[in-house]
Amino acid sequence: MKNLEIETVKRVLKEFVKDTGESLELILIGGLALQLYGRGDRATVDIDAEVEKGDLFKLYEFLKKKGIPADLSENISGWSVVAMPEGYRERAKTVIKDKNLIIKLLDPYDFVIAKLRRGTQEDFEDALFVAKRFNLDPEKISEYGQLAVKNSIKDTALLNFKRKLDIFIEELNKGR
Repeated sequence: MKNLEIETVKRVLKEFVKDTGESLELILIGGLALQLYGRGDRATVDIDAEVEKGDLFKLYEFLKKKGIPADLSENISGWSVVAMPEGYRERAKTVIKDKNLIIKLLDPYDFVIAKLRRGTQEDFEDALFVAKRFNLDPEKISEYGQLAVKNSIKDTALLNFKRKLDIFIEELNKGR
């Protein structure tokens, strides 16, 4: 698989809206988001995004024809038993705006929670990069984590998430 860069993805998405005549609005959340947060060396092979406006299935098929793997949803909160904190869509910031194309990024606090929900070592490192880059307040990260738990169904996965969150906050506080 070839590594994707944000400029390539932006070009392909512009091509999609031009070819289909449809508007597209999405929130990037994976490795591509990290590139926009300032980690240019972060490699990724796919597009992870929540499609807020536009035909998700048409976009998926278009990307597939271009040889670009994608994990798309109209609700990224559903990607985990641990829900996203309420209001994450409203807090997302537009970073690319073009004719019929809007690309947003999660607020850095929401991004950290999104990464800790999955919780791989790579996710932990990605979250740590964003937290340090944007000088995020550990207490506020904890509050966002509590909001995520509050919005989630009761499940033992919440205990694992809370543990990961505590470890993350501890690691973040070491560097202060």
